[in-house]
Amino acid sequence: MKKNFLAALLAALLLLTAGCGGATPSPTGEDDTLHILATTYPVYLFTTAVTEGVEGVEVSLLVNQQASCLHDYTLTVADMKSIERADVIVMNGAGLEDFMADALGQSDAAVIDCSEFSNSGSGFLLPALGHEGHDHDTEYDPHIWMSEEAAATMMNCILHGLEELDPDNQERYVENFEAAVAKLPNDPLKDADLSCPYLITFHNGFQYFAHDNGLTLLKAIEEEEGSEASAAEIKEIVGLIEEYKIPAIFTEKNGSDATAQAIARETGVAVYELDMIMSGDGQGIQPYLDAMEENYNTILEALK
Repeated sequence: MKKNFLAALLAALLLLTAGCGGATPSPTGEDDTLHILATTYPVYLFTTAVTEGVEGVEVSLLVNQQASCLHDYTLTVADMKSIERADVIVMNGAGLEDFMADALGQSDAAVIDCSEFSNSGSGFLLPALGHEGHDHDTEYDPHIWMSEEAAATMMNCILHGLEELDPDNQERYVENFEAAVAKLPNDPLKDADLSCPYLITFHNGFQYFAHDNGLTLLKAIEEEEGSEASAAEIKEIVGLIEEYKIPAIFTEKNGSDATAQAIARETGVAVYELDMIMSGDGQGIQPYLDAMEENYNTILEALK
């Protein structure tokens, strides 16, 4: 880990104090507890890392299911009750939670949008790659948590939102934030001796991961039930494998691998899984670190 980089990143993040979705002070509920609702599992991990050990704060998770994306997610009655009960809603942003638009319009909760720090100078959002088989017009790629640098920025956004909402616990939030950021590795794959620095993935959420680690994402196809790769896309992938001498292609942990396996049989490449961390157990920063380390080890095994 490069301590100088982490120290510089930490100092820069703590100076950013604006632009986290317009969080405004909101009173706690009748039980004097600050009820925080995190929309997705990565956001839940980051929020529980920042709030660890703080009394009078409860963090719950809205969506924790084995799905590679949330395009078709529909809020349940239980989800609506969770949103209604929340004092604060922490979102990934960048269009990932489009399914919550109507519910947010009816909610009085303060909102912390973890993607909006890009408007304050951090600029970590990348253009959307597109979603095969889905009618979504998203300007930016919402899978921002797959960059550990962006993960630090997201936690910083949560920190500043909570400092406004709960200033009495500001010191503890800052301590937790600093401790979590200090555990993030600095670009662990950039110095790896990879024979092939190219990725072909069967999910389009690995753009930030590739960007952070000096890899080139040649092709990303999001495969879900009813939206398998076309014959033209398969032909393109086979051509890329041959042109760049690619030894392995990557599916998403909870996604389809049917086309990847078919391509493997035709070309002889190996098929590996990467984790988008869309669901899991535990809280705090450690489950995120463990999942990302597994991804790094998978890349090293497949491409070194």
